[in-house]
Amino acid sequence: MYPTREEAERLVKEAEALNPGPWGDHCRTAAHCAEAIAERSGMNTEKAYVLGLLHDIGRRFGKRHLGHVSDGYTYMMSLGYDEVAKICLTHSFNDKDFMKYVGNFDTTEEETELIRSKLEEVELDDYDRLIQLCDAISGAEGVMDIIDRMSDVKRRYGAYDPGKWNTNLGLKEYFERKMGMDLYVAVDKENFRP
Repeated sequence: MYPTREEAERLVKEAEALNPGPWGDHCRTAAHCAEAIAERSGMNTEKAYVLGLLHDIGRRFGKRHLGHVSDGYTYMMSLGYDEVAKICLTHSFNDKDFMKYVGNFDTTEEETELIRSKLEEVELDDYDRLIQLCDAISGAEGVMDIIDRMSDVKRRYGAYDPGKWNTNLGLKEYFERKMGMDLYVAVDKENFRP
């Protein structure tokens, strides 16, 4: 289950009021990219948009790193949106390896165990892969080159796992094959602004 586009937009606006910052426009960019790629890949565009928009909804609870993953998962499950909860969990783990998280490990023991156990249970599908890719190309100002975005994250956090880096590049190639076109053309990189 996932909410309508209108409900998802309301949830993000409400969350931005609680924790203002550039993360909201990053999510809008991810939603735009997810919808555009889904349309050209034979996927459900509404679902893709909503999942892209809500992947970082855990940010509503404050400035947390790994904590935003458990916060988003728990919040979406409480609303009955299990498909969004899954994306809140998987968007930061493109190969399901908990230790490859890029950022600070700021979770309680219970939150850490929740993330670990749910990652073990989940099977990644094309919606998980889609939002992982969109997260890796979405800035607050618009669509970014994937290398530039990952380099920015590396600068901010001091490291970026090479395996995760290569998996993201593989996701770009995967969706370009599915679409039969260049990723940046599909998402209108030069013109889209949130």
